[in-house]
Amino acid sequence: MSLAENLRTVRARIDAAARTAGRAPADVGLLAVSKTWPADDVRVLAAAGQHDFGENRVQELLGKAVDLADVDLRWHFVGQLQRNKAAAVARTGAVVHSVDRPALATTLDRAAQEMGRPVEVFVQVDLGGPEGEAAARGGAAPVAVPALCDTVAGTAGLRLRGLMAVAPREGDPAPAFARLAALAERVRADHPEAGELSAGMSGDLEAAVAAGATLVRVGTALFGARPLPCGEFEEHQPRESQQ
Repeated sequence: MSLAENLRTVRARIDAAARTAGRAPADVGLLAVSKTWPADDVRVLAAAGQHDFGENRVQELLGKAVDLADVDLRWHFVGQLQRNKAAAVARTGAVVHSVDRPALATTLDRAAQEMGRPVEVFVQVDLGGPEGEAAARGGAAPVAVPALCDTVAGTAGLRLRGLMAVAPREGDPAPAFARLAALAERVRADHPEAGELSAGMSGDLEAAVAAGATLVRVGTALFGARPLPCGEFEEHQPRESQQ
């Protein structure tokens, strides 16, 4: 199928998942994860009505931000972020989904204040892997998340949008997303402005929407199987099919 047809299919999945969960489809947004795919593909999806795009490598984000400066879209950074590259990401205006430690929040806050405009961020939660061990894709331990959210909310330059997480690679994602939803509810009690939840990918977006996700991050179902390995945020093979 064409990219535009893929987009219609993914949006139909999101709408159906929202209705099944008793939610309004308009309450769930789509982030197209365009990592490894060329700027021309982003242009095609943007022309079809897609506004938000995500990258997980700093150099690729910077390059596409320049190449696509003439297109009305919003960038998101979904990869693990080193402090020495945080200012460069902030300057693109990207929403940062992977704040997982106070030091990174401090660095982004400094960059935002120097630019004179806020940086919108999500705090990333480590939902763990098999047997409960820490996942390899980053994130703060759930017990540390409320304090980290307090730190972010207390800065002058950052705007806390909510939480982000990736489900464990193996097993049913629903229990992990349920834990995430409970943690998000606790965070919202302290920070009502942090009402968003970035969760769900090509293979598990329905489970994420059922748990309250307000933004799903989809790559494979939009662009196809990636031609190259993409590091820490490669979408895992789903329990059924990503196509």
